[in-house]
Order: sequence, then structure tokens, then C-alpha cells
Amino acid sequence: MHRISLALLLPVAAMSADPTGDWANYGRTPGGDRHSPLAQINRQNVAKLALAWEYKTGEVGIETGNPTALETTPLVIDGVMYISTPLGKVLALDPLTGKPRWSHDLAVQLKRHFGDWVTRGVSYWRDEKSSVTCSRRIIVATVDARLVALDAANGNLCDRFGKHGVVDLVATLRNKQSFGDEFEQTSPPAIVNDLIVVGSAVADNSSTTGASGEVRGFDVRSGALRWTWNPVPQDPKDPAYASWKGDAGIRSGGANTWSIIAADPKRDLVFLPTTSPAADYYGVTRLGDNHYANSVVALRASTGQLVWHFQTVHHDLWDYDNAAPPALITLPNGKDAVLQGTKTAQLFVLERDSGAPLFPVEERAVPKSDVPGEQTSPTQPLSALSLGFRTLSPDDIWGATPEDLAECRARFATLRYDGPFTPPSERGSVVLPANVGGAHWGGLTYDSERGIVVVPNNRLPAVVTLIPREKWKVMNEKLTSGERVGKEFTDMRGTPYVMQRESVWLSSRRSPCTAPPFGTLTAVSLRTGKALWDVPLGTDEGLDKIGLPKLPAGSGMVNLGGPISTAGGLVFIGATLDAYVRAFDVETGQELWKFKLPAGGKATPMTYLGADGRQYVVISAGGDGKGWGKADSIMAFALPKEHP
Repeated sequence: MHRISLALLLPVAAMSADPTGDWANYGRTPGGDRHSPLAQINRQNVAKLALAWEYKTGEVGIETGNPTALETTPLVIDGVMYISTPLGKVLALDPLTGKPRWSHDLAVQLKRHFGDWVTRGVSYWRDEKSSVTCSRRIIVATVDARLVALDAANGNLCDRFGKHGVVDLVATLRNKQSFGDEFEQTSPPAIVNDLIVVGSAVADNSSTTGASGEVRGFDVRSGALRWTWNPVPQDPKDPAYASWKGDAGIRSGGANTWSIIAADPKRDLVFLPTTSPAADYYGVTRLGDNHYANSVVALRASTGQLVWHFQTVHHDLWDYDNAAPPALITLPNGKDAVLQGTKTAQLFVLERDSGAPLFPVEERAVPKSDVPGEQTSPTQPLSALSLGFRTLSPDDIWGATPEDLAECRARFATLRYDGPFTPPSERGSVVLPANVGGAHWGGLTYDSERGIVVVPNNRLPAVVTLIPREKWKVMNEKLTSGERVGKEFTDMRGTPYVMQRESVWLSSRRSPCTAPPFGTLTAVSLRTGKALWDVPLGTDEGLDKIGLPKLPAGSGMVNLGGPISTAGGLVFIGATLDAYVRAFDVETGQELWKFKLPAGGKATPMTYLGADGRQYVVISAGGDGKGWGKADSIMAFALPKEHP
């Protein structure tokens, strides 16, 4: 590990004038509602919001094995901002100027091939029993799977944590073989009292028995492993054990938790959004509902003991992992709940202590698979709260030109589509929503004062084709991964197929084959259970650079990134390919402000009250080196100083 020391450029600032103005967790609170009580920036003055400062990490020109993306959501605590970068830098910045106070380089090796080379932030812990060295810690999980503790005061490694400040997260995995870059960390861990709870990101479509997806609890002081919870149950006495069948069964990988873990310290609970088991699109080796995968799972934080789970997709064959973080909220009727937005464009509202649905959930019949040996679940759960869940009809087939329309209609006639949850097939299946969502890892925000949930989501289908290996051998194609627009081919080792996925179904001229809007921002009232508004999110500005045709106004576009809300009646979000950060009226969906970023803001913004009395809004403008562009800027916005 390589250590870079910087002189302390500025004295440590005093605590923010109002401690509720801090942003101390990825989602502001441990439960992740992403709602700030700050109201200095409001619907009347947000149009005057201007750039206050910009900090560049210096990583934009560094070549790696595949593109990196700056997607960190900063923390601001006691007058200091903390950020992390994809290549392993952890920095403390002055939140009034963006100037560094300290920097520690954890030196991730450059020539790596992670599926998503990002780090979305750090976590913070304060020792209430001590004020010695490392009594305030920055906890970071690096993309190369190291859990690190740094002294928040100066960035030095906390030497008594793990091995000289570092814990190796690969060493104690259930599956012992080496996975190279198939196992990574992209999310900040949850901190619950004196425990660190950490999941992992794994390549869950490369093999039926890939990297295992344990969630683990570590002592925040020593780094000692306190407990491990397996999402693929290993104990025959576990009630979920029988839901994993087939010749791989409990040897399956995946079902991991790569998104943000929500925490309720008072209840001693953590809430995991689990993913699809391996392999994503072929389930013959793991027949059954595969309980704990594709679920919201509540664990006792101190022990890792299962409390309850609610499965959002049975026997997943569509890569419908729970990418969005759960949010812990209190409903307008006073009940404590867990919100989970899903890639299937639904919003589940669950009672926090039991997991019981607080809005109706129906098990609806879905199509059967025609893949030999596959046994799809006969039903799938559908919530009464929809984010645009729908069935595609022939009238929905679309094209930017008459030629595109004719091509898309002709191809639709050759593909399999039997409604939502149409299984993958050798013929090629239309999957709507696509594996990118619906609701995606950007998650949601909940305005508790108004009882409003706001969720970004996507409304484009994918086409998934299972190619028999004999046919694949004569095809002139290369195995690829991580392509958001166009075809990708994945060797699903342990299955008879190579998977071809068109993550967005496009014509040969790259026109979307279904009608707009393609991406939206949706608000739902939890007082009434009804949608309040649904507006297009993003435009086609600049998309000609990646070969997309001109689209009608109001089409929206694919988006990846999260929203926040404020007591000022605002929703802030980047997320769009056109690289704007925007502010919307939380009650009407009206766009009130936007600012062009140097690259797409594929991150969740945050807001805080500075020691100068001004409210700031910050977003990482990092793009992804592909469609979202490339930059390395942390950008802070505030009202002009003459405003109160």
C-alpha cells in the first residue's frame, strides 16, 4: 500500500451551525431515506443556484483495465467532507472550498477488469467510549475487496484494525477458489453500533458456482470477523435449504448484496437487498424458488441471525436483482416500514419488524420456460404500488423513422414475448423491464413531511437469447461484458449456453424499438398509494455522439443514479446521459433548475449546511468512460452569498 501525505491546508472547521445539516451516511441516515431537513434552498430560489466550488480527483486520464467511474456520495460530518475514488484514494476536503485536508492512497492496481469499477462512498464511526487515536474512523471497502479503517483526523491507517489497518475480504469466502476480478466491493459498508456489516459485488452470470455472496459482520475496533450469513443456505435445517435444488443447488454463487445496506441501530437490525443467484439467466442447476436470493432480508446486526425475508422475484431468470437500496421510513399512519424499489418497476412497502406487506401484494401467474429442464416459478409477486409496470402490446412497438418501425415490428414477430416475466429462450425473448430496470441502483428518496416517494426508473426492454454451445462455436463473436448499449455475450460456465443480451432493444440504426418515455422520474404518495406525477428524465442531447438518432421531445432516456429530497420541497438528481443535474418540485414534478456537468452525474447527490451558514448541494460528475462520458469532478452548488 502506498501512502501519500498532504500538509493540512486548512484548520479543522467548527461543527456545522446545525448538526441536522450534516450528511453522515450514504443515504443521510443509517436507514437511507435520503431526505434532508434543510430548506434554505427552496422552490422559490433554486433557479439561482450556482457552482460554488469544484474539486478534481486527478484520475480522469489514468488508464486501467476497463473504464472507472467516480460515483461517490460524499459525507459531511463536523465540518469535514469525506470522499473515495475508484482507484483507492480516500480524501478529506474542506466543505466550504473543496480544498484537500488529507489524502490516503490505497493504491488499487490499475490493470484490473472489474465489472463495475466504482466506489460509491465511505462510512464513518465514532467511538463514544474513547477520544484517543482512531476514535473517529473512516471505513472504506475498496473495489479490490479490502476493508480499511483510517483515522478521520489525519487519514492514517488504524494499525490495530485487521492487519495494520486492512482486512482481506476474499480470504474467508465460502467458495475458496480464486476469482480474480469477479469479486469486488462497490458500496460503503453499514455501521451498526460497533459492527461493520459488508456485502460484496460478484460476477453472477459467469458461472453456476462462482464467487459466494456472504454478508459479514466485523468488529469496528479490531477488524475481527464476528459473523457470516450465507444467502445460499448451507444448513439442511434452514427452512430455505429445500428451495435450492438441482446438480449445483447450494453450491450456487451470487445471491449477494452489492447495494447499500440499510440499518436500524435501535432495533439491532440490518436490511439487505439481495441479488440474483448464479447463473442469472439459467436456473436448471438451481431449481426451486431460491429463497433469500432476490429478497429483502432482515438480520440481527449483532449476530447475523435471520429475522425475516421477503422475496421480490422467485427463481430469477432475468437479472432482476435488488439493486436499489432499501429505505427505512415511517409511513404517514405512523408505522415503521421498509421501502424496496425493484427492477420490475414495483415498490414494495414492508412492515419493519416482520416483513409483512403494508400495501397489497398479489402472486400473479407468469409464463413457463421452454428451455429443457427449466422450471419457472408459476407465479411472481406484484405490488399494488407500480412504478410503470406494464405489458407490452404490438401497438407499443416504435421506431424513430418508418424504416426503424418496420424493422422493429418484423423482429418482434420473431421473438418470444408472453407478457411480464417472459423467460429467456433460444428463440430470443423480449424482457420488459430490462435488467437495467425499472428502478435501479439509484434507489429512491422519501419526503417524510409530505409522504412522497420519488424513484427514477427505466422503461426500455432488453432481448435475451440463449445460444447453444454448438451454435456458438461457429459464430464469429467475442465474449464481452459490461456493455450498456449493444450486444454482449457471456459464457455461462456450467450451462449448455452462451447468453446474448441486448440490454436495450434497438434497431440496426440504434432507434429504440418501444415507444417513449424511455426513462422517468416517478412520485408516489404513501398517504393514498397513488402515483402523483411521472415525468420524463433526461433528453437526447449529445447522444448523437454514440450513434443514437434524434428523439421526440419528452422521450426521457436511460438513467443511472439516485435522487435526494429536501424540506425545501425539492428533488435533486443527476443520473442522465445528457449530463445535467436537475431540481424538481417534489409535489408537481416540475423541473425548476438544471446545470450542465462535465460528464454524467451517475451518483447520488447530497446536501449539507456549511459553517458559513449556506446550504450546499454536491454531486460527483464522473461519467463512466462510455455513454456517460468521463470526468473526475466533485461539484458543489449554493445560492449567491447575498441570499440568506
